[in-house]
Amino acid sequence: MSIPLLIGSCEPFSGKSAVVLGLGRQLARGGVPLAFGKPLVTCMDDPLAAFPEAGPGHLLLDPDVRFIGDTLGLSEEQLIPSLHVMEPKAARERLLAGDLTPGEGLALLQRRIHDDADRLVLLEGAGSLSEGQLYGLGLVQLAQALQAPVLLVHPWGDSRSVDALLEARRQLGDLLAGVVLNAVLPEMVPEVREAVQPALERLGIPVLGVMPRSPLLRSVTVEELGRRLEATVLCCRDGLDLLVETLSIGAMNVNSAMEFFRRRRNMAVVTGADRTDIQLAALEASTQCLILTGAGEPLPQLISRAEELEVPVLKVDHDTLTTVEVIDAAIGHVRLHEAVKATYAIRLVEENCHFERLFGRLRLAVPA
Repeated sequence: MSIPLLIGSCEPFSGKSAVVLGLGRQLARGGVPLAFGKPLVTCMDDPLAAFPEAGPGHLLLDPDVRFIGDTLGLSEEQLIPSLHVMEPKAARERLLAGDLTPGEGLALLQRRIHDDADRLVLLEGAGSLSEGQLYGLGLVQLAQALQAPVLLVHPWGDSRSVDALLEARRQLGDLLAGVVLNAVLPEMVPEVREAVQPALERLGIPVLGVMPRSPLLRSVTVEELGRRLEATVLCCRDGLDLLVETLSIGAMNVNSAMEFFRRRRNMAVVTGADRTDIQLAALEASTQCLILTGAGEPLPQLISRAEELEVPVLKVDHDTLTTVEVIDAAIGHVRLHEAVKATYAIRLVEENCHFERLFGRLRLAVPA
């Protein structure tokens, strides 16, 4: 088991971490010892996160690695430190120096993989085929340097989505071990399995899973929305871990709003601070948080009712359009760092992915 497995994607936020969790759980349940890492850190909440006993320059641990490691029950020694952090200053220095090599970090990674010969090493790539080339750690570069098979996770909208997979097949060649089609509209899943999957197989693209779109996995916490909006929390801080799946704008009359809200679930409702009627109507629906824009402060009875229902109320300085743009950019584009999401992701992968061919390529006994 000295050959690692790379999990990559053609575009960011495709669902790699969800598939890593589901695949890792199946492997662990089948008795396969694991190690996991991300050679390139794409987001560092704490840039000083480190293994205290390791040498300088190779101490970084991506937050995804820590979360996935904790979820899968991996020990510290089973977590592989990252080689570089993608951040503006380092990127500029490398660009101006014309430095496109991974440096000694890749050799260290190769030695670590060799030393972990009794474990299957899972490595999560950067956000796309091209991301990380400045560091010498693009997905294709890593696959070729490590001679590692690649499992791609790719969101499927319609048949035009195939172009990215064809390009990946061209660049990876025989190193492409398979793809998981993710975020498929539920009503399209049967057609994708019955017609699209065989067509992709004929094009030399092995399909190992077709996963339906999940509002839960695309959701974002109220706390994350507040951070991105630089919002003031007016009440119910204990509810900041609630998950927002949909966005609603309260700009209509109250009767229309009530009918609209009834058809939505787990909403963030954005409305003016002076629209008490809309605010109260939203509190009676499936609302995870109220986000108030514009001048003025909410009435005390609104805050009192929100506290009764345990719905956080946030106040922002942005106008409604900017607020909506920030929220819209967050839903579906956040990291999988919540236990409820992890549990659901593992089940989703188990129900919709079939990794027998992948296990065969890795010379593993298929986990029971």
